[in-house]
Amino acid sequence: MPYKPPTHTVERSIRAKTGAKVIAGIDEVGRGAWAGPVTVCAAITGLRRPPEGLTDSKLLNVKRRTELAEVLNGWVTAHALGHSSSEEIDELGMTAALRLAAVRALEALPVRPDAVILDGNHDYLGMPWQVRTVIKGDQSCISVAAASVLAKVRRDALMAELGSAHADFAFHDNAGYPSPVHKTALRALGPTPIHRMSWAFMDALPRWQHLKRTRVDPTEDPSVDQMSIF
Repeated sequence: MPYKPPTHTVERSIRAKTGAKVIAGIDEVGRGAWAGPVTVCAAITGLRRPPEGLTDSKLLNVKRRTELAEVLNGWVTAHALGHSSSEEIDELGMTAALRLAAVRALEALPVRPDAVILDGNHDYLGMPWQVRTVIKGDQSCISVAAASVLAKVRRDALMAELGSAHADFAFHDNAGYPSPVHKTALRALGPTPIHRMSWAFMDALPRWQHLKRTRVDPTEDPSVDQMSIF
């Protein structure tokens, strides 16, 4: 499929319909990981032409993504990141943890956005934020694509830092997502302090059941419980 660059179409539509002047694009990374935080980036880009090759971070290789993040750091009008820890995810559930991370990112911006573009079809932010959800916004909206790249690069770096104390899990390579190395280490060593102890993968670790935590609402994010575990 040929590369189709993101545009300011959604941003312009929001401006025309609501009068909003400052619009932040939001994207998250780490939702499906078994370890580490969920990270949200809020990025304000204005209506300038984006750097060449900007798109959803998942469509970029590590080298290109890292290079693009360096460019974006100086190109965006403003951006900020928010995190919810594995402990907060266990305590609150993923939806509430996502909202907490997003609010932290938005409140860390130097200016409060008039409107927010949220990747996906679910508004996990809600009031008082004025939200427009866009399916595949990380591919179609410039501000969301920028947030996607910045969030992914920062969380990958954070997981590499956190993983330095847990070399057998190769967090520098898998960023806390399930991989063969990660699964093998879990069976042999049990979960680390940064694992999400309420998640379904814990059910496949009988030696470590004493560490399992009960989720606030195990039905709130069915995609987690239906993942292939081991």
